[in-house]
Amino acid sequence: MTITITAFERSPDGGRGLARDTRVRWALEEVGQPYEVRLLSFRAMKEPAHLALHPFGQIPTYEEGDLALFETGAIVLHVAQRHAGLLPDDADARARAIAWMFAALNTVEPPILELANARLLESGEPWSEARLPLVEDRVRHRLRQLAGRLDEADWLDGGFSAGDLMMVSVLLRLKSSGMLGEYPNLAAYVARGEARPAYQRAFAAQLAVCAASHRPAD
Repeated sequence: MTITITAFERSPDGGRGLARDTRVRWALEEVGQPYEVRLLSFRAMKEPAHLALHPFGQIPTYEEGDLALFETGAIVLHVAQRHAGLLPDDADARARAIAWMFAALNTVEPPILELANARLLESGEPWSEARLPLVEDRVRHRLRQLAGRLDEADWLDGGFSAGDLMMVSVLLRLKSSGMLGEYPNLAAYVARGEARPAYQRAFAAQLAVCAASHRPAD
């Protein structure tokens, strides 16, 4: 059965690999599963056909036969459980890898997204200058904890897993902020994730879409 995912027709990240479809592309590349991409405009994301797949009108979605999924974490977990390559065979190690997926999405990403909103959406507010250091401190607190747990290891728990895929994807949002450089082992960890051939293929695929969407019409 053909796997189809949805992605932005014109990604707001400009092809930097931050749109969440990149996480799903990366997972599919890691497990060697071909897939098709249906590109959506912002208008199409709010139309009934897409809302039937994703009730909140976002991307990505995942379709395979009669199965339709939304939410990146759920999609990546499904891919990892169905295909070898992203979860260990040992039951306990598998559970820990899944725990790291949840940690990435529920513990590490929220303050990072809060920082992005503070810098991009709230910078003009009169209280922004006083609030921003507080938001940055919350991000650094999580980064210190994560850096301490990773220590000198290459990956979070043994070999590369879906937990690392999700954590690296989350940390990539900080590259432009300079904050990753304060934690050399985390910067190196992200670089290892980016160097994986599967990530390179996923990144190139999303970048190609963005390049095509900004190409002048003939």
